[in-house]
Formats: sequence, structure tokens, C-alpha cells
Amino acid sequence: MITFIISVVLLLLGYFLYSKFIERVIGVDEKQPTPATTMADGVDYVPMKPWRIYLIQFLNIAGVGPICGAIMGAQFGTASFLWIVFGSIFAGAVHDFIAGFISLRDKGCSLPEIHGKYLGNGAKQFMRGFTVLLMILVGAVFVNTPAVLLNANFTPGWNIYLWVIIIFAYYLIATLVPIDKLIGKIYPIFGLLLLAMAVAILYAFFFRPEVHLPEVWDGLQNKHPNAAHNPIFPMMFISIACGAISGFHATQSPLMARCMTNEKQSRPIFYGAMITEGIVALIWAAAAAYFFGPDSPVDTTGKGGPAMVGLIANQWFAPAIATVTVLGVIAAAITSGDTALRSARLIVADFLHFDQKPIGKRLLIAVPIFVVTAAILVYSLNDKEGFDVIWRYFAWANQVLATITLWAITIFMVKRVREHGAHKCSPLITLIPALFMTMVTGTFLFVAEKEGLGNLIPRNIGYLIGAVVTVVVGVIFALWLKKSATCKK
Repeated sequence: MITFIISVVLLLLGYFLYSKFIERVIGVDEKQPTPATTMADGVDYVPMKPWRIYLIQFLNIAGVGPICGAIMGAQFGTASFLWIVFGSIFAGAVHDFIAGFISLRDKGCSLPEIHGKYLGNGAKQFMRGFTVLLMILVGAVFVNTPAVLLNANFTPGWNIYLWVIIIFAYYLIATLVPIDKLIGKIYPIFGLLLLAMAVAILYAFFFRPEVHLPEVWDGLQNKHPNAAHNPIFPMMFISIACGAISGFHATQSPLMARCMTNEKQSRPIFYGAMITEGIVALIWAAAAAYFFGPDSPVDTTGKGGPAMVGLIANQWFAPAIATVTVLGVIAAAITSGDTALRSARLIVADFLHFDQKPIGKRLLIAVPIFVVTAAILVYSLNDKEGFDVIWRYFAWANQVLATITLWAITIFMVKRVREHGAHKCSPLITLIPALFMTMVTGTFLFVAEKEGLGNLIPRNIGYLIGAVVTVVVGVIFALWLKKSATCKK
């Protein structure tokens, strides 16, 4: 319990101290006009109240990543607590804040446009396709999860495709209508469900005497039931995903950058929402760690994220509270799935230069996106291991996107030093996380046994290749740094 309390305190200190430092470094200026005030169109560029934007941002980025991802990460032991805390403060929240701020300063531009501006036109073209594919994977995952939970917990006699159709229909409507007409109206309700879910689990931590949460000083050894094939590095860092850093978050930030009326709102909305998500991830990781531990009252062998959600809720709470807890998880999934597909529409619209005010042009882009999403979704429901396959691809692609975005915002930080006189060490704020995540994503390809080449090459060789990849990327960045400095002179 002490580790859990200290972890929450550190996350809060990260927001109140470190985020203010980042705010000064990147040059947030409340006098700068924002896209919502200069480009209002009544559809995507819509001024909204800051508390509402914060709540939407939090719900957009939360999804089931900080729940199912944190649960899967908790299998590795208390090391997961450290990654959630320090990853959120120094990597995830910084990534979200600066990427969101860049979009805010540049007409609410989509994430691939940011990649193009700082990494070149080739990167922009590649990331357009890559990001839309990731958004489609997110949409498929976040239809599957709530449909499975709803069917298992509330309508076990139904055909699951009835829930799929209902959720899919909602996603299509949410993708098309003005952002303040549906998303802006119902998200506060979903926010209350998420808050109630967190309060319920916290109550169990403090008032159920049999619950003893693990402590970091008990050891950081790998507790995964299949530890021999799942080393902490890099598997835990991929599994937790949204609970510490997530490329998906930066795809959502432009949605909110188009609704903000003051740059000063960016710190609580972008950095603050990630810290809130880190707390949610920490809560679920701690709960799962108890059930995965030696004092667990039930057998958790072979149970994944969605199954563990229901197990934890039903073990700890009366039926009414368990229902609220499960509904909170469902709300988290739905509020990311709809905005993921909305983001895909906007990215394609930016690429094709399609005006999104006419509903016909919105449909022209949305329909093909939904057709592809539906095909992937059908596969995930009909194949025995379909969901696991999609989740693994989603998790790795998500972290690759975060890594590429960290490199883009590192170049932004370098340019701030040269053009605006920021401290010369300020790029280290993003360079260190960029190098670390390059090592994580690069190593994963050569160490993971199911998703990568880990079953074909020795693990030590896999780590060596990951290290070489990281060094090569670092050298390329250093050469660019030197070349760009020479050109400037």
C-alpha cells in the first residue's frame, strides 16, 4: 500500500512541478490566438469550456489501454508500478503535451502533418497511412472489448453481433456529427462512470482488510506466469502501452487543440489528462497485482484483461457496484473507439484536402474506414486468437507511433533552442525518452517470440540488434543536428 500511495503522490508532483517546467520551455503564451477562435467551422473547430475539453481528452486517450494494458503489465510484478509512474511523468505526459501544443500552434494540424513538418515529407506520407491503420485497429479493438463485456455481463443469451452493430452504429454517428453535439454532451456521463469505477477500487484497497498490495522493496523480479518467454524488457513496456506512453494519445490531441480558446489550457488538458490516466493505470495494475499474487482468492491462470476486469469487480463488490465498475471500463473503451475513427476521418481529410463541413464529404471518407474496421472486427470475433493478435499488433504499432512522435518533437525542441533562445539542454527532455522507446520497440521485434523473431534467434542477439538499431537512430539524429547547425550558419 505504501508503494501505491507514493506512486500516486509522485504522479501528482509530476503534474504540479515538471509540467510547469515544460510549459516554460516550449513557450506557452496565453496571448496567442488559437484555431478554435480563428478557424471555427461548427464541426471540428468548435470552442468549448476547458473542463469539458479536459474530460473529453482524458476519455479519448483512456480507452482500455490503461485498464487491460495495466492488468497485463501487472503480471510482471511491481516493476510495472515504476514504469507507469516514471513513464507517465517523463515520457507519456511530455509526449502528449508537446505534440498537442504543436498542433495548437499550427491550426490544429493532425499528427502526420507534425511528422512531416519535423521529419520530412517522406515521413509524413508514410505516417499518414500508418496512423490511419492504427486508428482502424483501435476502432476494432474498442468495438470488440465493450461488446464482449456487455454480452458477458448483461445479456449472456444475446448474439454478440447485436452489441457490435449497436456500438458500430454509435461510432459512425459520433464520427460524423459536430464534436460538441454528441461527444461533448455524453462524455461527462461516461466521465462519472470512470470516476465511480476508480473510487470503488480505491475503497477496496483501503477498507478490505484481506487486500495487501505488493511493495517495490519486496523485489522487482519477473512474476509473469510464463516469465521464461516474457522478459520484462521489452514485453512489459509494450503491454502497458497507454498507461505510461501511447502514440494514440497524440492522434487525439489535435481534436482538442481545435476546441481550445487559450494556450494556457494546454498544460492541464494534455499533460494533466495523461497523469490522470497514469493514476487509473496504477489503480488497475495494483488491483491486478493482488489477484496475480500469492494471496489471490481465485485462480487467474490464463485470464486476460477483459476477463480480469469482471473477476476483480465481482470478487470485491456487491452486484450493483460491480456493474458500475464494468460499465466504467465499457465507457473507457467506447470513448476512445469513437474518437479514434473520427481522427482517421480527419487525417484522411487533411491529406485529400477535403472540406469536412458538408456531411456528404464526411461520409465519403468515413464509409471506407468503417468497412475496413468491420472486416478486422469480424476476424477478431470469429478467430479463436483473433483478438490477441489484433491487440499485439495494436500495442506495438502504438508504441512505434509514440517513438516516431518523440523524435519529431525532439527536433521541434532543437528548433526552439535555435530560433527562440530556449536552454540548450532542453531537447534532452524528449531525446532521452525517444532513445529509450526506440530501444523498446526495436528490441521487441527481435525478442518477442509470437510477434517477432524471438523464436528464431537467441535472446542476447535480439537485445544486441535492438541496441544497434537504437545507436544507428541516435547517430542519424546527431548527424542531422550537426548538418542543420552548419546550414544555419
